[in-house]
Amino acid sequence: MPFLFLDPTYMLFMAPALILMLITQFYVNRAYSKWSKVPARARMTGAQAADRLIRAGGLYGVRVEQIQGNLTDHYDPRDKVLRLSSGVYQGASIASIAVAAHELGHAMQDNEGYFPLKLRAAMVPAVNVGSYLGWILIILGLVLGMTQLAWLGVLIFSGGAIFALATIPVEINASSRAKRLLVDSGLIGGTDEESGVNNVLNAAALTYIAALVTAVLQLLYWVTLVGGGRRRRV
Repeated sequence: MPFLFLDPTYMLFMAPALILMLITQFYVNRAYSKWSKVPARARMTGAQAADRLIRAGGLYGVRVEQIQGNLTDHYDPRDKVLRLSSGVYQGASIASIAVAAHELGHAMQDNEGYFPLKLRAAMVPAVNVGSYLGWILIILGLVLGMTQLAWLGVLIFSGGAIFALATIPVEINASSRAKRLLVDSGLIGGTDEESGVNNVLNAAALTYIAALVTAVLQLLYWVTLVGGGRRRRV
């Protein structure tokens, strides 16, 4: 939607989100950079830690793979695969085992049928379609003077904000599981290592909060645009 950047009102709404995203990215990069240089006392790479935690959690159907990119780590529930970026897969640092454990937290959620994870997964197709269809219906409704069509577009577009909201408890729960796994398995010990894990995972959680703020501000922009268009016609 490049035309939106020509609208001062849009920029007014999104400026706080942009600032928050930049601050969050800086915080995440700083936390990961700092703790990726601190070796874990367990002397295990992220891949080795993941394998150990898979056995400890009884998740024998989960595989671990290395993928390209930086912090591209994720768990794929369809293939039951824990995909770790090169730095995490090969790194034997506090940051590496923290990220690996977090993604394994998602595998545990999947194994247990954790409802918030299932709900978020079910929303993905609708959100992917709605992120494009929503604003198209809004613009068509405004151009054609069809307010109901524009509001339908707003309703569809709101799925993105709902998805961002649904993501937060899933990620917080995965981080909570990760911390518990690392302590119970003996992969981390002492307040310094626990502090490092908390720092990395808390920084990552901020990215989801920033995503929620961005989605809500975008939704508010469309609500203001459609509501303003209606008032101008009255």
